[in-house]
Amino acid sequence: MAPGSGIMEGLLTRCRTLSALATCSLRHSRCIVRKCYHCAPGRGQRLVVSRMFQPQNLREDQVLSLEGRASDLTCKSQRLMLQVGLILPASPGCYHLMPYTVRAVEKLVRVIDQEMQAIGGQKINMPSLSPAELWRATGRWDLMGRELLRLKDRHGKEYCLGPTHEEAVTALVASQKKLSYKQLPLLLYQVTRKFRDEPRPRFGLLRGREFYMKDMYTFDSSSEAAQETYSLVCDAYCRLFDRLGLRWMKARADVGSIGGTMSHEFQLPVDIGEDRLVVCPSCHFSANTEIVDLSQKICPDCQGPLTETKGIEVGHTFYLGTKYSSIFNAHFTNAHGESLLAEMGCYGLGVTRILAAAIEVLSTEDCIRWPSLLAPYQVCIIPPKKGSKEAAATEIVERLYDDVTEALPQLRGEVLLDDRTHLTIGNRLKDANKLGYPFVIIASKRALEDPAHFEVWSQNTGEVVFLTKEGVMELLTGVHVV
Repeated sequence: MAPGSGIMEGLLTRCRTLSALATCSLRHSRCIVRKCYHCAPGRGQRLVVSRMFQPQNLREDQVLSLEGRASDLTCKSQRLMLQVGLILPASPGCYHLMPYTVRAVEKLVRVIDQEMQAIGGQKINMPSLSPAELWRATGRWDLMGRELLRLKDRHGKEYCLGPTHEEAVTALVASQKKLSYKQLPLLLYQVTRKFRDEPRPRFGLLRGREFYMKDMYTFDSSSEAAQETYSLVCDAYCRLFDRLGLRWMKARADVGSIGGTMSHEFQLPVDIGEDRLVVCPSCHFSANTEIVDLSQKICPDCQGPLTETKGIEVGHTFYLGTKYSSIFNAHFTNAHGESLLAEMGCYGLGVTRILAAAIEVLSTEDCIRWPSLLAPYQVCIIPPKKGSKEAAATEIVERLYDDVTEALPQLRGEVLLDDRTHLTIGNRLKDANKLGYPFVIIASKRALEDPAHFEVWSQNTGEVVFLTKEGVMELLTGVHVV
């Protein structure tokens, strides 16, 4: 169930008790003519579906022609995001993110910013082009192999498109010669595009060549302090996934090419996942099978039996020690004036992968379901079809839009009016269900009653209720927007 669904259920229960509170009748309704704009609306403006640059209802054969073979569409999130036009392929492993998707990504980044800055994170932005000499210094220029996207400039200088930034950030900190222990711990993070030359990109945004990642790098005065920072960041990750309403696991993992002495993966359990995990139901131990002797099938912590599952990796943390700081001479001055190497950690979150993985685990086979905080728009309002018997209620439903966006400031820019009134309500409701708006409000037959009642669909709870305008306002008052 998506985050906040318990609150929504309570609001819906309260709204059912609201009787005919509407004070205006149909015969006294008046509607001010208002212009429609694509940008976030101010007073007197409306966001309308017809102006959205969002491909709708792509046929299955069109989707397959864009992605290649039918066998490639084995992932629910990939199929749904293509079908409703959230993403469009640009080249193998690279996608155009359409406006709805960009809004969801930006909301996710805001949630990440809140959690990272709550623990003292400072946001920076480093170049995607990373000089080869930095990577040669750590040995990773050769270690990363063909996964590293390499290029030369016109002067023959070699670079890579950064899949991660340990070298760059350590060199940055090392350039600050007078770093003091009083400035530590130093938690620097960014949210940027990353690049990896995947041999076989697949699963849409779950495994591509270009993607968004949040990567944080920490610098501490001692191994003990670095361990505390490690726990601090891991706890922030736990809060992040809890806020998104996602079931997650923290699994022990291999350090891989990043290196260091300790590593954990944050995994979303799902059958499509490419990672194999072992879990102990007794003590909640979990680990990637890469670091476990499967022939034993015994938990190393409690000696209980281990069970296997699959997961999608959405986050990874590493305790690096002085692996990178010793190479680039990232020192700080302690209280006694001594120059010491900083202890480091690095922490990644796959931003676009979290989005796709959330769709994978929350959605039905036919309709996208978002974590409530990440839904591109919170509300879709569907007026009657032009020329229908219910068309007399058009002015009332447009006034409802205006009242909601004027009385509830947090929903300005979060409400869409589906003005495609040449389509039936059923067709527009089908589109709204596929796109997964948390709330869909319909002006059907009961909108002609006095007072008018609107049909309200709560996608995340599966409930459908009829509410007066006051009931709708009461319900939407409790919607939280990040």
